[in-house]
Amino acid sequence: MKQSLQQEFKERYHKEAKKVYFSPGRVNLIGEHIDYNGGLVMPCAITFGTYLLVSPNDENIFRFRSLNFEDTLDVPLQDDYAKTGEKWFNYPLGVIEYFLKDGHQLRGLDMLFYGDIPISSGLSSSASIEVVTSYALNDLLNAGYSKLDLVKLSKSVENNFIGVNCGIMDQFAVAFGEKNKALMLNCDTLAYEAVDSNLGDYVLAIINTNKPRKLAESKYNERVRECQAALSALQVELDINYLCDIDTTTFDQHKHLITDQTIYKRAKHVVEENDRVKLAAKALSENNLAEFGRLMYASHDSLRDLYEVSGKELDTIEEYGKTDPNVAGSRMTGAGFGGCAIALVKEEAFESYSEAVIAYYTAKIGYAPSVYKSLIGNGVGVL
Repeated sequence: MKQSLQQEFKERYHKEAKKVYFSPGRVNLIGEHIDYNGGLVMPCAITFGTYLLVSPNDENIFRFRSLNFEDTLDVPLQDDYAKTGEKWFNYPLGVIEYFLKDGHQLRGLDMLFYGDIPISSGLSSSASIEVVTSYALNDLLNAGYSKLDLVKLSKSVENNFIGVNCGIMDQFAVAFGEKNKALMLNCDTLAYEAVDSNLGDYVLAIINTNKPRKLAESKYNERVRECQAALSALQVELDINYLCDIDTTTFDQHKHLITDQTIYKRAKHVVEENDRVKLAAKALSENNLAEFGRLMYASHDSLRDLYEVSGKELDTIEEYGKTDPNVAGSRMTGAGFGGCAIALVKEEAFESYSEAVIAYYTAKIGYAPSVYKSLIGNGVGVL
């Protein structure tokens, strides 16, 4: 891959790239819709992501090229930059803007990006491109940022330059990911534990529903408000700041405080899902993939029945998983209403699983999903 990308760089810029960087995408293995409730998530880096080849130039021009998009940008070094429409190069441009605002002396750069993450799949292609750019600039400039600094900077780009109100999980996972380890992360304090996650005979199947995600943002904001209402009701008797400050037992003792049935269902999912993350970390570290798979199914069922964020497409993938003896577990991942599901599949049976789930899904939904095979990979770095 590195060699063929070097060739592509040479064809465009008539010189060798000085350095090649890679930042992965990510999936969340378990712990959905609890990051904004002070809970634990368990993402991991995957083995496809964003490559960046870069070489300085003496013309004080930033040149952006991609093998995925035809749009290009050549822009001179200036004091600040603004977002241009919905173009892909806004992500690296936003990172450059943040380095300039922080007082760094920049010079022109020739850049070539290539991503093998499916676009709009919910696998964090935007976080991947932000983190690979910030990591590269930090390295080339000897800017002295820590990895956590780069995570926060990349999140700021997404929030303030791009205008998407995401949390920190995506940038954190693609920066701090480790091979064969899941990250049990507290999104509030940023304390995390790298959990041994040797999948043994299994691989991660990532199944993109290929459904346009139109509902996700409005429903996301609605769920945030519903969780806030549940928290306010519980705070009448409990001294807590977040729903995830309590466990399932405490929640059951105080559930009478929540009189609205919908609000109760949302809170029940959040508290139980947070407990599931802790159980999942234990199962993975003990190499108990059967238990981990059971927790994946339980997570999906809760997201479907209590939190109501899955949908027919994601349910169909999880439903198929329960019929296949080569699948240890399956669940939706991400915000829901489309996007991706994941499954833990025996490696030797991956091709037959892929064919079968595509056929099952197509018969029910009317069009095919895309299925990808991944292992748990490393975070951002130099190749």
